[in-house]
Amino acid sequence: MRRTRLAGALTAVLTLALVATGCGSGNGNGNGSGGGGGGAPAAKAAAAPDRVEPLAAPAAPRLPVTVDSADGRKVTVASTERIVPLSGSLSEIVFTLGLGGRVVARDITATFEQAEKLPVVTRAHDVSAESVLSLKPTLVLAEGTTGPAEAIAQIRDAGVPLVVVKPAKSLSDVGTRIDAVAAALGVPGSGSALRTRTQERIDAVRKTIPGHAEKPRVAFLYVRGSAAVYLLGGAESGASSLLEAAGAVDAGKESGLVKDFTPITSEALAKAAPDAILVMSKGLESVGGVDGLVKVPGVAETPAGVDRRVVTVDDGVLLNYGPRTDLVLSSLVDQLYGKKK
Repeated sequence: MRRTRLAGALTAVLTLALVATGCGSGNGNGNGSGGGGGGAPAAKAAAAPDRVEPLAAPAAPRLPVTVDSADGRKVTVASTERIVPLSGSLSEIVFTLGLGGRVVARDITATFEQAEKLPVVTRAHDVSAESVLSLKPTLVLAEGTTGPAEAIAQIRDAGVPLVVVKPAKSLSDVGTRIDAVAAALGVPGSGSALRTRTQERIDAVRKTIPGHAEKPRVAFLYVRGSAAVYLLGGAESGASSLLEAAGAVDAGKESGLVKDFTPITSEALAKAAPDAILVMSKGLESVGGVDGLVKVPGVAETPAGVDRRVVTVDDGVLLNYGPRTDLVLSSLVDQLYGKKK
């Protein structure tokens, strides 16, 4: 997931949880929905695609280029022969632009098939500068949350061009991130083509949302059972834009939660009163599926808990806001409203 919306003290808690549980380290198939028991059947986990779809006619890089890094620096890129993207989201964009053959390492969240055999150099935004530099990269792409700062400085001090890409928090950021990566790679034309393709596919999904008098209320829960992390998403969680695009209401945001995440309490869930609960596939697996999720304090008393209505999307794509966002949105729509016959 692009995981930039975990700020402040919660960032440290979640980083420890991600490391402890290996978030996103699976094969990208993302099942693990659990389930069973009485009441209405839970929505089945959508099998997230385990491959990215490169452009049909990718362009060759035109270099050198000088681009603006999101941390205020100007960076000149002279070669893209050995690329290291330090997040799953950035890897997805590079591969979809058709330059996956030049990628020499990955973040643990880059779980799609084309990248899964590459060496891991970043875990939960904690980059190993030594591992990166050992691969002799000619370009490193980083998120604003990638760290520690000492590691980023060490990579730059070694003379490696490092471009920081502005984080994405909503659908409106998809195109700008694609453009930023494409510019750094020297393929702005491919960036424009991918941006157009992605937006057209998102628009097509939105047209399939059925009309309904009352929008479903969906709460985004970040759970990691083995690390005892149970959080309710608010306005800055990163999921609001997706839920709203799917014709739903972000129950956490609507209940007045203005931060990214807050610890789950029975009172907070009662106020959110979700009709459905959205969780990442590995998070649901970590608590023992739907049976375990409804044992989290307060969940069983919500309309979603009573109906056992749980929606899941694979960790590696849910909050990426990249070229596969249309598939994430389609999965949400299918699970919330049922696939068309």
